[in-house]
Amino acid sequence: MIKPPWIRGVRRALLAAGATAALAAGLLTATATTSQAATQGPCDIYAAGGTPCVAAHSTTRALYGTYNGPLYQVKRASDDTTKDIGPLTAGGVADAAQQDSFCANTSCVISVIYDQSGKGNKLTQALKGYWPGPAEGGNDNLANAFEAPITVGGHKAYGVYVAPGTGYRNNNTNGIATGDQPEGMYAIFDGTHYNAGCCFDYGNAETTGNDDGNGTMEAIYFGNSKGWGSGSGPGPWIMADLENGLFSGVNRGFNAGDPTINHRFTTAIVKGGPNHWAIRGGNAQSGGLSTFYDGVRPNAPGYNPMKKQGAIILGIGGDNSNTGQGTFYEGVMTQGYPSTATEDAVQANITAAGYDSGSTSTGSLTPGSRISLKATTSPCCTTHYLRHNDTDTKVVISSITSSSPATDKADATWIVRAGLANTSCLSFESVDKPGQFLRHANYQLYLNTDSGGSSFAKDATFCPTAGNSGVGTSFQSVNFPTKYIRHYNYTAYVASNGGTNAWDNTRAWAQDTSWLTAAPWS
Repeated sequence: MIKPPWIRGVRRALLAAGATAALAAGLLTATATTSQAATQGPCDIYAAGGTPCVAAHSTTRALYGTYNGPLYQVKRASDDTTKDIGPLTAGGVADAAQQDSFCANTSCVISVIYDQSGKGNKLTQALKGYWPGPAEGGNDNLANAFEAPITVGGHKAYGVYVAPGTGYRNNNTNGIATGDQPEGMYAIFDGTHYNAGCCFDYGNAETTGNDDGNGTMEAIYFGNSKGWGSGSGPGPWIMADLENGLFSGVNRGFNAGDPTINHRFTTAIVKGGPNHWAIRGGNAQSGGLSTFYDGVRPNAPGYNPMKKQGAIILGIGGDNSNTGQGTFYEGVMTQGYPSTATEDAVQANITAAGYDSGSTSTGSLTPGSRISLKATTSPCCTTHYLRHNDTDTKVVISSITSSSPATDKADATWIVRAGLANTSCLSFESVDKPGQFLRHANYQLYLNTDSGGSSFAKDATFCPTAGNSGVGTSFQSVNFPTKYIRHYNYTAYVASNGGTNAWDNTRAWAQDTSWLTAAPWS
C-alpha cells in the first residue's frame, strides 16, 4: 500500500526526533479523510522523541494509544453526585453518551480533568488566590459541561468552556519543570472564543497562587490582551505568560512576528529551556505548524534564568487572574524541550484526529443546529426575527430579508445548545459573538457573556413547548415557569399572560410568545 505524503512526513519527523523505525511505521492507521483514531497518541510521540509527557489533559480523547482510564469527571446539580467519563475504546474519543445520560434533565459541571500521564497531575477547582485576593474567599467556578460540544473523528465530545471567573489548578504536582528546567507544552483551543481579559492560560505557574515575580511561571496564553503584550493584527495571539508579562517575542510589548491566529481549532505551543524559548501554532484541523518566535529569553530583568515553580493552571493566570475566557480541548506538558520534528509529528496526529465544530443540522431545535426564530404575530411582525443589537446588548425583533446586511443576518442567527441549567431544555448562543448567550435580566432579554455562575445558566435556559397560539414553538423560562420569550413593542422579554409589567399585557400574548424555527440567516 502506498502511504499518503502526510503519513510519510510524520514518519520522517519521528525518525528525525530519534524514534525507532518500527514506531514510525506504526504511528497512524488513519488517513486524512477517514479521521479515525490513531494507534499512537500525542504522548507516545513525545516519548519517542525523548521528551515524555508529565501532564496530559483532555476531555475529548485519550492522548496515549493504550489509555483507557478516566478523562474527566462531571458533577450534576440535582444531587451533587459525580461520574468519571472515559474513552469509547482504549486510545479513543470520549464517551459523551455517558455524560448525556448522567446529566439528563439537570446541569453538570466538569469537576476534575484527569492526568493521563500517570503522574497524578489532575486539575480541579482553583482556589481564589492573590487576585482578586484572599478577601474574596471561595473558589473559582467550574466549567459548564455542555457549553462546548464538538465532534472528534465523527464522535460527539465536549470541551472545557472557560467563562470569566472559571479556573482549574494543581499546586502539588509531580514531575513538572521547576527553576530553569526545560519543558514543552501544547494545547488545542477554540480560536474564536477569547477576550482581552487576563488570563486564559494553560501551563506552568506558581504553587503559591500569588504573583511571585518575573519568570516564576511559563504558560500558554491565548487572547487579545494588549496591556501586557501583543502580536500583529487585531488578535488573538498565542503568547507566553511568564508572569508580569505576556510575551510574543524577545521584547516586552509588541512583536510583529507573532501573528493573529484564530482557526476554529487552534494548536498553540510554548516551550522553554535555559535562555531559549519558542512559540509555535497552527490549524488543528489541517496543515502543519508555523514558528512565530524561537530565540533567547525576553530582554527584561528576571526572565533569565527562569524561576518556574511547577504548578499547573487552566483558564486563569498564575495569581488567579480570572477575567479571561476561552475553550480548551486537550493539552500536555513535557519533561525536556521537544524538537521541532516531534511537534510536527504531534500536529499530524492532531489533524488526523478529526476535530469538527459538531453542528449537525440547520433549522431545527437540535443542539448544534443553527436557527433563526421568526415572529408569528400578524399583521405587524411576520417578517421579523429575534436578534441582538450591535449597538448594545439588548435583544429585539426586526425585519430580516434576503437583501438585509450580512451583519443583521448574523445578529438574527443562533446556535442551539443543550440547556445550561437543564439539559432537557435549550440555550441559544450568538453565532457571531461566540460565548455570548440569550438571557433574561429583570425580565428583559439581553445578549451576555456567560459569567460561569448557576444564576446565569438559569437565566439563559428556556424549555420549548407547543406554541401558545397553536403555531410554532414557545420558550418557557426555566426559572420563571409562567413566563415565555415574548416580543413587545419590538423588544424581547420573558413575560406572563397578565401581570403588573407592561410586557405582561394579555393582548396578543399567545401570538407574541409563539415562534417559528426557521433556517438560519447566517
